[in-house]
Amino acid sequence: MSMLQFPPSFPLSFIVVGSGFRSLFYARIAKRFPKFFHIHYLLCRTEEKAARISAEYGIPTSVSADACIRSGPDFVVIATGWDSVYATALEWIERGFPVLLETPAGTTLDELISLWNLKEKHGARIQVAEQYHRYPIIAAGIEAVHQGKLGDPYSVFLSLAHNYHGASLIRRMLQIEPQPMRLHGERFITPVICTDSRSGPVTDGSTTDQIRSHVNITFQSGKSACYDFADVQYRSFIRSRHVNVQGQKGEWNDCFLRYVKYAGKDNWMPRQEMLLPYLDPRYRELETKELLDSCQNWSPSLSLPQVDDEYALATMLYDMKEFLECGTEIYPLAEALEDAYTSLLFEKSFSNPGQEIISQPMPWHKNS
Repeated sequence: MSMLQFPPSFPLSFIVVGSGFRSLFYARIAKRFPKFFHIHYLLCRTEEKAARISAEYGIPTSVSADACIRSGPDFVVIATGWDSVYATALEWIERGFPVLLETPAGTTLDELISLWNLKEKHGARIQVAEQYHRYPIIAAGIEAVHQGKLGDPYSVFLSLAHNYHGASLIRRMLQIEPQPMRLHGERFITPVICTDSRSGPVTDGSTTDQIRSHVNITFQSGKSACYDFADVQYRSFIRSRHVNVQGQKGEWNDCFLRYVKYAGKDNWMPRQEMLLPYLDPRYRELETKELLDSCQNWSPSLSLPQVDDEYALATMLYDMKEFLECGTEIYPLAEALEDAYTSLLFEKSFSNPGQEIISQPMPWHKNS
């Protein structure tokens, strides 16, 4: 496997393989920040779709992988359907390109192990765009945890994001590396009235079945988590999202921090703070008016608007320069693989309700 070598510089150039909903995020980011990013092509499967996307969004498209290769991108974004991300990534890795994968990195254990071996044994440059911890309000809570305001966090209740995204947030909120865990899971089906969708509000009173997934996790360290989520939470005016992180000194609950602080003379005083969205100064030039307005109009309810998603992805694209230049990982591949592996364990627990599911040592675990 020949790996391309070059000194990267802004604007970073890339192609996006895939033409679905997620791929357009990268195209919009490139158009918005031409100083930092340049998209050569969005690679589509059909001429019809390529022509439609080009006309509708004003971005270059192609159906030719050869044309994309000749354009000489710094890296390749893999944004195909979740079930084909691994196979598509493998094609571009074998061509010698660094790749940034949409989540999940793989859908089987064999795929996950293969990606790790490609990195460790063959030097493949692989990153995964796990962005949830970079949402401004989530970043604010995680920063508070890192500052020790809660003490050492020991439990999480998360009803915020699905599967591998949820696994990623749980680990970051508990401040733990990939480690052995025990899981108990179950699924429930209940009706809910539709109120929102990708295309806008729904007001016809139609009802859908929501699949509610619930998993209890106990980590080797003794820390624990409760994962609870239904996909309808992503787009609903009557289903909210929640997070609760607890430590000896306090808790993070949605958009509030409650903790005790030492005030001297054996005096520990309770404090309450409202979380404000956190914008890392490193990405100051990626702050748009839309993002700043969203942060300024913040309210105590936990919401994750699309503008936050695009900002989070933009910061990951920005960090690809340092990854290409010196290998500093945007989001450690070991963590991304653990996210996907944990998602597989979730599914196994749902198929075996009431049974204890025990994780196995993986090659990306430090002590495996």
